[in-house]
Amino acid sequence: MNYERGKLVYVGMSADLIHHGHINIIQEAAKLGKVMVGLLTDKAIASYKRLPALTYQQRKVVIENIKGVTEVVAQETLDYVPNLRKYKPNYVVHGDDWKTGVQKQTRERVIETMKEWGGELVEILYTGGISSTQLHKHLREIGITPEVRMKKLRRLLGAKEMVRFLEAHNGISALIVENIRVVRNEKAQEFDGIWLSSLTDSTAKGKPDIELVARLDTLNHIIEATTKPIIVDGDTGGIPEHFVFLVKTLERFGVSAVIIEDRVGLKKNSLFGTKVVQEQDSIKDFCHKLSMGKKAQVTEDFMIIARIESLILNAGLEDALIRANAYIQAGADGIMIHSEEKDPTEIFEFCRSYSLFEKKVHLVVVPSTFSHVSETELKERGVSVVIYANHLLRSAYPAMNKVAEAILLHERAHEAEQFCMPIKDIINLIPSGK
Repeated sequence: MNYERGKLVYVGMSADLIHHGHINIIQEAAKLGKVMVGLLTDKAIASYKRLPALTYQQRKVVIENIKGVTEVVAQETLDYVPNLRKYKPNYVVHGDDWKTGVQKQTRERVIETMKEWGGELVEILYTGGISSTQLHKHLREIGITPEVRMKKLRRLLGAKEMVRFLEAHNGISALIVENIRVVRNEKAQEFDGIWLSSLTDSTAKGKPDIELVARLDTLNHIIEATTKPIIVDGDTGGIPEHFVFLVKTLERFGVSAVIIEDRVGLKKNSLFGTKVVQEQDSIKDFCHKLSMGKKAQVTEDFMIIARIESLILNAGLEDALIRANAYIQAGADGIMIHSEEKDPTEIFEFCRSYSLFEKKVHLVVVPSTFSHVSETELKERGVSVVIYANHLLRSAYPAMNKVAEAILLHERAHEAEQFCMPIKDIINLIPSGK
């Protein structure tokens, strides 16, 4: 596009939820010249806050149709500099709210870069009375469709180097995963999705983890309370003819992925290791199950992840790698490698060898026994999904025990109150419209 007849004005924005603040910025920018909106991609936005509700293409269509916008280009990073040097605008227009916080350094780089060709940063008074946090909260209260929820995991994996999932075993624990948020190094941190665990769902119902509990009732409660993507622990997946129906059911619910393990016979939790009799499925039969599951799904969005038990069952690293390659060829969308060792060496060795595969899919790790390993260490080794598989239930049980003991010891509830949420908070925890 030729801008010789007018000044070029660059406006960077994420434009996830359009409001009058965005319109005001565009209107002010249009007074200075032709407006080019640098629309942040999903990856750029996810680098410092939550994944946007709308995809890049959906947001682009919206912005292109706002009066005053001449052109929309992709801004691949939070940093404006690459686009500024490419297009050399006369002005950059932004609200004055970025002088502090996560975008402070971005602002400083814009000012320095614009000096290279005599450009200018124009800051507009921030439009008050708008809270993107509140807007997103209202969206969560409205809910989400199964289709949109299902697509979220693939979007996240395309936008972030690593995603983190936390276990939930009922509606209230799922709400924690949905809403908990902290700020670390001026960046918002939250869980990307929910893991529905066989172990914690069974335990919460007072049943052993032997593939006994039907998980759909729990899944329904979690779906009603949340909007984030869900990965379901599918145990062994059952026989292939049953697994195809599980795939269709989960897909219908809007679940993003199922993880099935390559074992046969009566299911025992993996972390028992070789202390109990556990039999690994043959590569041929497990590949058959994976391929049948992939053929059964209706959409391209649903994912089937193969969980390899070779390290748990002392079959060795080489066996795990052979299986990983075979499962990928059979259509697996991800590989989960599991270990019961506190030392992560064998997991790291698997990751190193896996990185050399010609064809790779997303690598999933559950660091239950090697919890001292950081997300950074896993990310550096190519892990793209980390699942904290049982921590909410494991923390809830000791807390409930402590309260019960305090009531028995003191023959009243007063001493237990320090461990409890205030009554006024618990009665307001779930919105009446939820």
